[in-house]
Amino acid sequence: MIKLNKSGILPILFMSILMDVSAQTGDLKLVEWQPVSQLVTKKTNITKAKFPVIDIHNHLGDLENTEHYLAEMDKAGVWKCVSLDALSKDDFYKEHIKVSTAVGKDRFLPFFRPDFSKIDEPNFGIKEAKKLEEAYKMGARGIKISKALGLGHKDGSGKFIAVDDPRIDPIWAKCGELGIPVVIHVSDPKAFFTPIDKYNERYDELGENPEWSFYGEEFPSKMEILEARNRVIEKHPNTIFVGAHFGNLPEDLSVVGRWLDTYPNFYVDIDARISELGRQPYTARKFFIKYQDRILFGTDTPCDAEAYRLYFRFLETDDQYIDPTPAHKLQGRWMIYGLYLPDEVLEKIYNKNALKVLGISE
Repeated sequence: MIKLNKSGILPILFMSILMDVSAQTGDLKLVEWQPVSQLVTKKTNITKAKFPVIDIHNHLGDLENTEHYLAEMDKAGVWKCVSLDALSKDDFYKEHIKVSTAVGKDRFLPFFRPDFSKIDEPNFGIKEAKKLEEAYKMGARGIKISKALGLGHKDGSGKFIAVDDPRIDPIWAKCGELGIPVVIHVSDPKAFFTPIDKYNERYDELGENPEWSFYGEEFPSKMEILEARNRVIEKHPNTIFVGAHFGNLPEDLSVVGRWLDTYPNFYVDIDARISELGRQPYTARKFFIKYQDRILFGTDTPCDAEAYRLYFRFLETDDQYIDPTPAHKLQGRWMIYGLYLPDEVLEKIYNKNALKVLGISE
């Protein structure tokens, strides 16, 4: 017979439970926590998209991997891929265009990237616009603006170069003249502009990459940067602007919608933001259907068939609780839900809108 103590508790069993609980509630760090979901849901395997795909947002500057990129595109049914790494700096764009054309003519679309380190030189904008025109004649089909404009590059005065700095105007105008788009990534996620504390929904990322934080008086605010971008869009109505990362405000689709309503020359792409979009599937699905003519496909992940397939699953299926991490990287620990978009909408997002923006005939 098992003896109880005066309180009626089994001492040995009680101590065993305490030991187990202690082992489970030790000093595990949040960044080390890797929970495995016990939820059983449907998983749809999609090897190729329903329609040929144009990836409007990628970085293929590692030219030695160009043949590998093409092979991965073929596996997933990706028709064309934009590389945003045709740098003006050191004339790298020349080599990029040369290699891309040799490996996959008409499959790769290099985008020229201006060199803002020369902003203080006389006639900076005119000179860079001339280089852009030369790059266009070689095969460049657009330009890319990174978040360093507004948050990184500084001029001789020591101030961040504003997105609407008039010295850049000749470049925007030249894009309109040539009929090529501007893929513009300025600012960053809202969480990157708030303190890295217990309230920050992207604490994991910022904890591992504190240099991604733009919180503090030394930086302009997120909306200040986006408002400067919008002034550029308004000032250059003949130039098409594609707001990278869903216009860099996927956290508030109502505002993105107002921008699309206000600026007919503004589009958005979905690259690296399916984590944000997929955690609000009802709102996102309605948005995609309403603005189906203004949304472009992009990944921001160097061509990888499995990453592409995750994007296809997000857009085409009604699968639930999808882990989006393999498509890009950890973002807020969010699981996402498929949008099961109508075929008409899918085809526009996969290629028709990009063909229009790029001025390419089918």
